[in-house]
Amino acid sequence: MRLTRDQTRAIKQATAEIFGPKARVWLFGSRADDSRSGGDVDLMVETAETPNNPALLAARLSARVSRGMHGRHVDVVVFAPGFPEQPIHRTARTQGIRL
Repeated sequence: MRLTRDQTRAIKQATAEIFGPKARVWLFGSRADDSRSGGDVDLMVETAETPNNPALLAARLSARVSRGMHGRHVDVVVFAPGFPEQPIHRTARTQGIRL
């Protein structure tokens, strides 16, 4: 995993503040692979309850994490009850790292 402890802690804290303390977050994509370099930060947030306006919450998390990582591009996908499971959700769970 190509994140520092401080970055991991900040992502987890921001996720809890924006999506609630029960939200879980996964890092996936190139940042989850130590053999790769560069790349944006891909996150999946899973919630136990369907959030109001998940796109706005994802944008807030993306912006906060990006600011903390000096402008690095951050993509956030959300999975919650009632959302159809997409291939990206399965990829995040099976190939990602839960933070």
